[in-house]
Amino acid sequence: MREGVTVAGHRLTGRTRSSEVGTWADAVSPDGRPSGVLRFDPRAVATAQARERIVAAVGTDVRLQQGGPIGLLPVIDLVAARDEVWLITAGATALGDLMAADRLDAGGAGTVLLETAQALLAVHAAGLAHGALHPGTVVVGEDGSVLLAERGLLRAIRGEHASAEQDVAAWAALAGTLAAAGAQDRAAAVLRWASAAAPAQGLASMRDTLLAEREAFPGMGRDGLARAARGLHAPVSPEIPVGAAAAGSPYGEAVTLLDLPGTVDDPGDVMMRFGPGVPTETTAAQIWRSGQTAAAVTATQAREATPRRRRKRTTAWAGTVLLAILIAAVILWLRQPPAASLAVSGVDVKAPKKTVRCDGRADFTGVVTTNGEAGTIRYLWIRSDDRKPLEQEQRISSGDTSVNLPLHWKVTGSGSFKGTATLRVLSPTTTGKPIQDKASFTYKC
Repeated sequence: MREGVTVAGHRLTGRTRSSEVGTWADAVSPDGRPSGVLRFDPRAVATAQARERIVAAVGTDVRLQQGGPIGLLPVIDLVAARDEVWLITAGATALGDLMAADRLDAGGAGTVLLETAQALLAVHAAGLAHGALHPGTVVVGEDGSVLLAERGLLRAIRGEHASAEQDVAAWAALAGTLAAAGAQDRAAAVLRWASAAAPAQGLASMRDTLLAEREAFPGMGRDGLARAARGLHAPVSPEIPVGAAAAGSPYGEAVTLLDLPGTVDDPGDVMMRFGPGVPTETTAAQIWRSGQTAAAVTATQAREATPRRRRKRTTAWAGTVLLAILIAAVILWLRQPPAASLAVSGVDVKAPKKTVRCDGRADFTGVVTTNGEAGTIRYLWIRSDDRKPLEQEQRISSGDTSVNLPLHWKVTGSGSFKGTATLRVLSPTTTGKPIQDKASFTYKC
């Protein structure tokens, strides 16, 4: 994304970062304030279903934010221009960028975990979940507030449902990452404990513990995070002229997909509706489907509105037949059972039976049993030598009722050693909670 290009009046500055759903770019709003622009990967929004789910997810966040601060990155707009789809938000700095630049101290780490836990609790209380929590989707606002970005977007694109349990597991992984990123002494111990205890005790307990352990995090609070975020990038000058909507943009006229006047029954309803039995498509809906600009859609509507008396009778008869077909199609669709989602029902870990000798390798195999549906398994291999576990994902195809997840453990040096490896499947499971199994091997040299 080129510097100087504008999207709905927001001028891109040229600073970008990759996301699981597209590419973020720092921008400047028409009034000169920092903003953020997420360009969705065209492959991710190639289907009408994925685009509609994105509109629904973003619309839900807008409604949540109308009730007051909830810990989500504020949404400014969701727009389409030709075949491009953009999410426009308030300006913020990704936690991952702060960590990469070594600008996150113990106080900042504690503040991140505390406010992230509080935001997730608020989201869960609303009956929702984030679904993709990690340092790239946790951001710091101008005032040092810690906010959640991209809530529900990855799951919406994939057509999956996120759960609160998945968010708790991701928060625990984040705590472990922050503990390993340079926190010292008491702060590191608290972070490691939080990482291990969160799945069992929950986020409310973790929040209360972090508050009780404030002394372990010197400088805990938003001021330090705000300074760290400001120091990461040179400020963008608001004196550079910002063009009007779509001025200087190669993407064409940007049209909002949220709060279009006259397109919904309730002004607060930002859901877009498609399919049989639904009123005439809105301008935004037509743009979603065809990639046309607003001017082209308006011209098409004007032409179609011209009276054509000779076609009235034919159109009425054809409309009746079409309505009957659509009603039948809807009835058949409603009678179809809902598509099942992937669920893991069992985990079995196998270790080497023979003793591993000098400078050898222990090869573990974790056999995961599923219900045969397609999806993605999130899991951890936990070793007894205290090596930090890394969360991993494995994509499963439909029809596969089991999958092997290997672990190769290299051991060197002289002496005797007993190693235990635990395979913990975080999601999705039949119980909604992580399930695991472990096995051990013996090393002698």
